Amino acid sequence: MKISAKTEYACIAMLELASRHGSGEPVRIRKIAERHDVPPRFLVQILLQLKGAGLVRSTRGAAGGYHLNRPPEEVSLGEVMQIIEGGPKNNGNVTSASPDSPAVKALLQAWSDVDAVQRDMLSKITFADLLERARSHDDRMYYI
Repeated sequence: MKISAKTEYACIAMLELASRHGSGEPVRIRKIAERHDVPPRFLVQILLQLKGAGLVRSTRGAAGGYHLNRPPEEVSLGEVMQIIEGGPKNNGNVTSASPDSPAVKALLQAWSDVDAVQRDMLSKITFADLLERARSHDDRMYYI
């Protein structure tokens, strides 16, 4: 599974927002960028994309920043990946061999099945789940 830097940064930002969900305090881009060594300019674009999709909202002003629009239990890893990466590109049904070949058809079907399982699994992993996993790696990293 290949994950772009953009998707990784989006998930990191969503984890930070999830960790502060319910606090009433917005999370600043600068804080996310510094904490995770993410380029701030890239993060701005990513958060605008997530905002456009309705996953986050922003607060303007000197004390401004970003908030999750929904509880972390209601936002899945698959949803964020879908927003950032877009839909499946040709469903992976690209082949250099003859598409009429029974072997190619079998392989394409197998790849499609694997992709469906992957999408299903990603849709079941919430940002609340990821926060718990992050806590197991660093007790001081995330708190709800």
